[in-house]
Amino acid sequence: NRRHAFEPVRRLLLRSRSMASAPAPIDFRSDTVTQPCDDMKKAMISAPLGDDVMGEDPTVLKLESMLASQFGKEAALFFPTGTQSNLCGVMAHCHGRGSEVLLGANSHLCLYEHGNLSTLGGIHSRQIPERSDATLDPVTVEKMIRVDDPHFPRTDVVCIENTHNVLGGVPLPKSYIDSLSKVCVSNNLKLHIDGARIMNACVAMDVSAEDLCENVDSVSICLSKGLGSPVGSVLVGSEDLIYLARRQRKACGGGMRQAGVIAGAGIFAIENNVERLADDHARAKALASVMKSAGFVIDKEPQTNLLFFGVPDGSKLMQEDVIARADDAGILFGGGYSGGTRCRIAIHKHITDAC
Repeated sequence: NRRHAFEPVRRLLLRSRSMASAPAPIDFRSDTVTQPCDDMKKAMISAPLGDDVMGEDPTVLKLESMLASQFGKEAALFFPTGTQSNLCGVMAHCHGRGSEVLLGANSHLCLYEHGNLSTLGGIHSRQIPERSDATLDPVTVEKMIRVDDPHFPRTDVVCIENTHNVLGGVPLPKSYIDSLSKVCVSNNLKLHIDGARIMNACVAMDVSAEDLCENVDSVSICLSKGLGSPVGSVLVGSEDLIYLARRQRKACGGGMRQAGVIAGAGIFAIENNVERLADDHARAKALASVMKSAGFVIDKEPQTNLLFFGVPDGSKLMQEDVIARADDAGILFGGGYSGGTRCRIAIHKHITDAC
């Protein structure tokens, strides 16, 4: 049992010892593993700088202006991480402790952000099971809104994730988003999108970010996934929201000084790496077809860059065995999804047809 517990550490040590001589692995673990290209590095080095906490970094201001315009919102704010962008965006919508957010039970905000809405924001989260297409039923959402009663928290925000990671990298269409927006407007709630892969959604559905997010109050846009920036996310919304989010960012330690060094990478990513996401989507579909032919269980054809699969039916190998054998062969991907029955492959700009 002790050997099993330390097996991941042992493998990491063995890999680190052999990296100097071994060929680079094919890394499907996440689209966050990408490295800046030479042109992106040049953009970072040449970026004009100032003090962003003082609002004086011209490169940060340019990035914020670009994304606010692309999403049709009044203002934007640069963050070091998507987790912090989500947290501060939701906190800015919730005025005081005792607020509640409605969100999907399988969303990243619910599963993978350390419960920070409650631990840091004093916000209660109420999870709603998603439907098979990764959407929340608007009728169910409306039923979950609390009545005005001192026994209950106050429902203030609805959060959705687009694309939806755990449920297959599914892009959520404008018609669905607009239906949720109507529920929010009629009940005086705000609608926030965790848009870690929102550009993948736009490319997959051939829709502009402004049109897709026309009727939402805030969007967190990650620059360090498929777009290939080394770090950073941007929150877009109204001027009032961004004013409040800036205060929350400061409280969470997210204020950066000469942040134009990394904002320069974000600008390069937005200008050069959005359209190429279609290549990632095509490769995910092609790989899924090959794997399905080989007997792997593919529940859904990929619509974006994420491919989820299970070991072939009747196989004597467990998921952990498949991951370990692939690891030994220099192919890296993650498991543990869908109750431990599925693995995930993430296609990104370093994955070529030659891979």
